[in-house]
Amino acid sequence: MPVTVADPDVRGLTEVVTRLRRVLRTSIRSDYPWESVPMAQIELLQCLDERDGTRVSELAGLLRLAPNSVSTLVQQLTNTGLVRRDRDPLDRRAAQVSLTDAGSQRLAGWQHAHERRLGEALGRLSDPDREAIMTALPALTHLVDALAGHSTTRQHPRSDHDNHP
Repeated sequence: MPVTVADPDVRGLTEVVTRLRRVLRTSIRSDYPWESVPMAQIELLQCLDERDGTRVSELAGLLRLAPNSVSTLVQQLTNTGLVRRDRDPLDRRAAQVSLTDAGSQRLAGWQHAHERRLGEALGRLSDPDREAIMTALPALTHLVDALAGHSTTRQHPRSDHDNHP
């Protein structure tokens, strides 16, 4: 049965997701200076971590951004040494974008800071709340896939919570 826009569950989920995203972005600033890597650059680094050696046009599609915006991000990250452009071995006219070691380290530092903040917050929750969140991870992953226009029956490559008790 389709869910309507006015459904209270949809509204509640929208509000929680918005608040969660906002608090994650602001709370990370205390551990990881916002200015060091803006969120758009982090998202591009995350994408390259999953799909190293990707063309700008493919990155634009994956990130749902205009190719010129991604090209600008790639140039900024190239200038700071976090990514590099290499010739595509299959098409010498095209370039592939890859993480550098510095880019991998910067992303790992950001990820570690986020995981620490989330871990601390999860530690302050009751066992039932923590379990409910962990149990919901596969369904939330399917929601992400549905929003991205992908099949909701496939397994997300990074989800190891599908078998969580």
